[in-house]
Amino acid sequence: MKIKYLGIAVILLAATSTAMAQTISKVGTTVMTFLKVDAGARQVGMGSACVANTDDALGLYWNPAGIARLNQSHAAFNHINWIADIDYNFAAIGIPLGDAGSIGLSAIFVSMDPITRTTAEFPQGTGETFDAADYAIAMTYARNLTDRFAVGGSAKIVNETIFNCSARGIAFDLGLLFTTQFNGLQLGMSISNYGGKVRMNGRDLLIQTDIDKTRHGNNETINAVLKTESYDLPLFFRVGVSMDLLKGAANSNLVVSVDALHPNDDVEYVNMGAEYLFFNTLALRGGYKALFANDAEEGLSMGAGLKVNIMRYQAALDYAWRDFGRLGGIQMFTVGLVF
Repeated sequence: MKIKYLGIAVILLAATSTAMAQTISKVGTTVMTFLKVDAGARQVGMGSACVANTDDALGLYWNPAGIARLNQSHAAFNHINWIADIDYNFAAIGIPLGDAGSIGLSAIFVSMDPITRTTAEFPQGTGETFDAADYAIAMTYARNLTDRFAVGGSAKIVNETIFNCSARGIAFDLGLLFTTQFNGLQLGMSISNYGGKVRMNGRDLLIQTDIDKTRHGNNETINAVLKTESYDLPLFFRVGVSMDLLKGAANSNLVVSVDALHPNDDVEYVNMGAEYLFFNTLALRGGYKALFANDAEEGLSMGAGLKVNIMRYQAALDYAWRDFGRLGGIQMFTVGLVF
């Protein structure tokens, strides 16, 4: 019966994704794409299908409603050696406040090695270097409205910097989580990175120009500022289902999850994944990201996790690997602590 309910939910998700499908890809039309990098080795190992399967601090990235289900405080740190030697770090903490709900704090920091500056006159380099970095800091509040329905929201500051210019904005996330009466089948929904357009500003855009080149004798060095275009943030709408097919079995859990995604800068696609947990200690995971997406590089993912009790605390170490097509494989690690 559990497989029957899950199958019906998967069919509904696939139909929703097909109905939303767009024929024109808008890849490359948003900024701050670091917000699209998936956080959490457990979640990535499951094919990034986790909007309905989130009950820890890392869920702050996927569905802010998830921390409403916390019984104890949870903190986690995630590191990824991203493509092109980019360092991606995600840190989060969720704290339950009893009947008052739960609060969370999360942050993303992206950095890279100094880059050599080149110009048309000095294509081999000017001798200078510059930096590029990004960050996002979010505050979250979530609450159980009933014993089955939870809601949560996040407000965050996002920033992108390159050399002496930067773009900054404010974005919001909203999430819902509902546990049905059908053998614990969970439904989840989230909207991520909802905000206004942002554009670059900074002293690298200061120039001197001649405002009227048809006249002679006027000032040819008038100070001016180049105005860059404004672009949208990468907005995501996620809807998903999750079920423990072995719920009630002794010492084992088998969680299967499916998500359908609608991004504002790409075609719709589906993520699928599963996790087998033995004795609440050892976890094995597998999944596939971007099913039905054209020209997607990301795909198969695998991972494992280990939980250990240290006095009255529980620590967790998770690892994930994802195939990134022509760009090779991506590895990530997550360390978590329940206290």
